[in-house]
Amino acid sequence: MERYFQIALIITSVALIASVVLQNKGVGLGGLTGSDFGGVFSKRRGLEKTLFIITIFLAIIFIALVITTVAVSK
Repeated sequence: MERYFQIALIITSVALIASVVLQNKGVGLGGLTGSDFGGVFSKRRGLEKTLFIITIFLAIIFIALVITTVAVSK
């Protein structure tokens, strides 16, 4: 059972890393909108907001899996 948690942890961590990288303005989807004003704050809308929510959700799952993996391994 511990092995399943470890596999889920690896998959979740890769997805979390990908979602964080895509949020960077110059690297991922943020640069596609053409609205990079170099420091001017803009409200998240559409795909950026969805990606932000997915990142939060993946972080919560990651933390829960880490805690569960540690509890199962003891």
